[in-house]
Amino acid sequence: MKDGAAEQVEWRVTGMDCGACAGKVRGAVERLPGVSEVDVALMAERLRLTLDEGRTPRARVEGTVRAIGFGISAKGAAPERPEGGFVLPEGAFPAATEEAAPHQDMTARGVEETAPAWYATPKARFVLGTGALLAAASAMRLTASPEVAHWAFAAATLIGLFPVARQALAMARAGMPFTIEMLMTIAATGALVIGAAGEAALVVFLFALGEMLEGVAAGRARQGIRALARLVPRTARLETAGGTREVPAGSLDVGQVVLVRPGDRVPADGTVIEGISGVDESPVTGESVPRLKEEGAGIFAGSINGEAALRVRVTKRAEDNTIARIVRLVEEAESARAPTERFIDRFSRVYMPAVVGAALLVGIVPPLAFGQDWGSWSYRALALLLIGCPCALVISVPASIASALSTGARHGLLMKGGAVIEAAAGITRVAFDKTGTLTQGRPRVSDVVPLSASTGEVLALAAAVERGASHPLGRAILARAEQDGLDMPASRAARAIPGRGAEAEIDGATVTVGAPRLARERGVAVAQIEARIAALEDAGKTVVAVWRADDLLGLIALRDAARADAAQALDALRAMGIAPVMLTGDNARTAAAICDELGIEYRAGLLPEDKVAQMRALAQAGRVMMVGDGINDAPALAAAHVGVAMGSGTDVALETAQAAILRDRVADVAGMIRLARATMANIRQNVAIALGLKAVFLVTTILGITGLWIAILADTGATVLVTLNALRLLGFRPERPRDVA
Repeated sequence: MKDGAAEQVEWRVTGMDCGACAGKVRGAVERLPGVSEVDVALMAERLRLTLDEGRTPRARVEGTVRAIGFGISAKGAAPERPEGGFVLPEGAFPAATEEAAPHQDMTARGVEETAPAWYATPKARFVLGTGALLAAASAMRLTASPEVAHWAFAAATLIGLFPVARQALAMARAGMPFTIEMLMTIAATGALVIGAAGEAALVVFLFALGEMLEGVAAGRARQGIRALARLVPRTARLETAGGTREVPAGSLDVGQVVLVRPGDRVPADGTVIEGISGVDESPVTGESVPRLKEEGAGIFAGSINGEAALRVRVTKRAEDNTIARIVRLVEEAESARAPTERFIDRFSRVYMPAVVGAALLVGIVPPLAFGQDWGSWSYRALALLLIGCPCALVISVPASIASALSTGARHGLLMKGGAVIEAAAGITRVAFDKTGTLTQGRPRVSDVVPLSASTGEVLALAAAVERGASHPLGRAILARAEQDGLDMPASRAARAIPGRGAEAEIDGATVTVGAPRLARERGVAVAQIEARIAALEDAGKTVVAVWRADDLLGLIALRDAARADAAQALDALRAMGIAPVMLTGDNARTAAAICDELGIEYRAGLLPEDKVAQMRALAQAGRVMMVGDGINDAPALAAAHVGVAMGSGTDVALETAQAAILRDRVADVAGMIRLARATMANIRQNVAIALGLKAVFLVTTILGITGLWIAILADTGATVLVTLNALRLLGFRPERPRDVA
């Protein structure tokens, strides 16, 4: 590669089992020349960065990561076992097959990952080892002379401290001298020098115990995400010309048909082509009530078939199914760090050197300036070093964010990172699209008004234009034509007119299906039927006109009912102090009919660019969330402080939005905001715990009330309390009307 030409490079990093580990990897590699945009994802075990190999070759990046104790392998290669660590068992990341690409992430293949038991991890072995040494030295105190016991404690300290000191030196060589490992090494060594060998050995053991508890607790949130990947079965029953045969689920292609027996998990996203059965979608969406699936119904991979066999046509490959997308979104969400997390990360980089400086002053100034005892103040300085460790503070935010992402995923609420969670917690207004969001998104053709063509011709031509349409109105017209058994003419050069309609060439002429205002703009004579259009719209119906060239062929009216939970969901938002509003491209009369029923204000007749303008206007008065499901909503979703796509929406909406609701329930909008608010409250609690405990023990240490083992216990205790408090979010129920965890 030429000097100055940078590209994005990705590795898999093994051995990371807590947020602090990810921080070490990030801190080590971002100091290398030519490295930028460093992204370390703990749950995905991913290191991604932009690298100028003319300044730093890949081998140097890999060497830096290995030097601080982690394994690293190129994307797609076999995982590397870190020194003294572990990788997931063989088969967790199987080699590529003929059906699979050389590298896909675990979610794309429905891979089962199982982390080792807590007692089999390196941190657990470290605890058991240091505990045994401490117990042996304590036994020597009871059975031998004080001098022998002293040396036994000193030996226990040095043996237990060796791996910590080695890690500290590795981190220092990587440009990070101020780490908990370095502070531990200095404090324990200093304690030995001043004769406090017993306390030094206890400090090493408590440090090891805290590290293990932190890893175990933080791993629960990570395992919650991995559990999603295990929802998709490994095999599927594929229908072929020769009968049904069992194949790997990851090898299924779009268009193939699979048989799903009662009690089986669905192996792929698809459409039911035969059978009627209740399907439990709770593993995917969190919805506890089984959904009836019949011919034409969509079905999620990982859901559980109930009482009857279903034949399902695959609509998405393994890497694109709903569960794969959920896990991928949650894993990618780690990259979107919350502003609070970024601030604390910057603060800790200043805080650590400041603590070391303060400890030096405490150890030197009183003896030199006031003739105090060197041993006593050196002891207090060493304790201050341990109290100053920012571990609890650093993990206070990412631990809460990881738990919230895991909880949200289990309840069908996806938020793409801490930045989205923090923004959602501050929402003051929510703007809803109408069709498919506040309404069911399944409009039905209620009226066909023929003008210069017959009823059948109007429907057939409109359906030919809308063939393949993704918008609910287009699908409704197509469904009515198929229901009536109409022959649809061939069409070509079909295109959507965003926010207005669609058009295509049929028999050499352009046929357009669109809003009456589009017909007016194009010079089509609609004045003579304005009264009929107004009457249909006053009844809450959406009216589209069908014309060829400038000849108005007829009108089609469609009716879409409000969702059953829409009114209750809007009341829940108001109870939380959030003002809802509806933004729709539909006409004012139809919008008014829906909004009068729901009791919500509205803005009607909006084109996509008008929705963006409305979002900007609303944003001037507060923080705004936009909820939508269609291609037309994508610009407004992007313009909002938080864009939320309904799960039934288009891929464009899901990719553009910062969050998604899988259960297609308006009530989940309030649930998402509740979860975000609970997460931010949890973060504030964590920061208060971390700083509060340190402030108390800082004072007591300087006054000589508490010593070394209390200092490390305070740090370990704060870390464990913060992590356990964050894990409370794993049990949070977003549907409950409460705002804090």
